[in-house]
Amino acid sequence: MSDMSGKPCILCCAITGSVPTKANNPALPITVSEQVESAQEAVEAGASIIHAHVRNDDETPSSDPEKFARLLEGLKKHVPEAIIQFSTGGRSGAGKTRGGMLSLCPDMASLSVGSNNFPTRVYENPPDLVDWLASEMRTYEVTPEVEAFDLGHILQAIKMHAEGKLFGKLYVQFVMGVKNAMPADKEVFDFYVETMKRRAPDAAWCAAGIGANQLTVNEWAIAAGGHTRAGLEDNVRLDRDTLAPSNAALIKRAADLCDKYGRPVATPSQAREILGLRPAS
Repeated sequence: MSDMSGKPCILCCAITGSVPTKANNPALPITVSEQVESAQEAVEAGASIIHAHVRNDDETPSSDPEKFARLLEGLKKHVPEAIIQFSTGGRSGAGKTRGGMLSLCPDMASLSVGSNNFPTRVYENPPDLVDWLASEMRTYEVTPEVEAFDLGHILQAIKMHAEGKLFGKLYVQFVMGVKNAMPADKEVFDFYVETMKRRAPDAAWCAAGIGANQLTVNEWAIAAGGHTRAGLEDNVRLDRDTLAPSNAALIKRAADLCDKYGRPVATPSQAREILGLRPAS
């Protein structure tokens, strides 16, 4: 049992992403109806945040606001209590097209505040685009989840929040295990946690591990008192030889870890309170 026993843990489910395809795992939800069904199962397994991308019919990533609108409608109908978080990631579009769905007023949206290397490309987040996305989130009262791929991103998020550039409560996610970016390193993780405690004690944080690192980072985050993310966007397997049968199966693994460390899985209403979000509508 950890000294964080009793502290609710928010579980975020990244249901689809921009990279995996059904060739990688047939359970990956692509269509709106598949995504809504998968999200509903994940919420039943313990997820309170649904991190959502949209895809074209050929499975390629999209930033089409109409697709996001259809997904938002389905999610609000079938998981009305869940926190809906849209992706503004760079794999789905370029420039300001990445924020074209923010006017739909989801509860949250991902925000990358700096650039870094990805497996085969540079993930570009120039300052003017970051500032514009943050401004749009303020306009539409969308709370950002800052995706930090390196220490500099954490420090930049804290700076932007202190300057009033980020709407709502500061929430930072450590993304670990992306090839050519920050590996899943326990000493680095511990330093990230201490950095948040020291520089932004009122903020909340979570952590996500990519691929085989997912379960490891889930456990680090839960044991350390943070929140965590799982789902088929980041990892399509239960182990080296077994494909994950669903997003819900990956969320259940994280929920089981919460039980191991004596941490209740946060309900959507608890998660909204922790993150300072408006009640479900």
